[in-house]
Amino acid sequence: MRHVGAFLVVALAAMLLRSTALSSLAARGLVVDVIAFATVAWALRHGDAYGATMGFVLGLMADLDAAHWLGRHALLLTLLGYASGRLAGTLVRDSARTQFVLIGAGVLIHQLWSAAFELGRDTAGLPFLLGRAFLATILTATFGVVLLWFLRRAIGRSVFARAPRTS
Repeated sequence: MRHVGAFLVVALAAMLLRSTALSSLAARGLVVDVIAFATVAWALRHGDAYGATMGFVLGLMADLDAAHWLGRHALLLTLLGYASGRLAGTLVRDSARTQFVLIGAGVLIHQLWSAAFELGRDTAGLPFLLGRAFLATILTATFGVVLLWFLRRAIGRSVFARAPRTS
């Protein structure tokens, strides 16, 4: 039952951050992809099945929050959560480099996926969307590694110590 409560808190916090505080930064060109970060971090902590579930729930909530196709975010974040969870059993999860690469890869994939839907047939905005995707990748991965470091220091032990190899 404790995992369900933590799951709901993380999902709601990620969506609230996305819809409020981080949307004002995005309007200024600084995108922090909190839903991709939350999906990857949850998958690293709890494994593939829980990572896919977090990705699906966050993606579905993001799809309902925005006025676009239902399932656009849900599909990709589910696959991202599953893949990150599968990798969690074979990687050193407490390594800052590993976290940076996994979070960065997840954000880049999510941003490029979203950009493909925004672009449509007109390729005039491609340089802008690619630049925004790479900036979001660097910002979110850096923010994520720093946040995970602070969490590790605050609780006094590894955040990922009990993650299962597979679910």
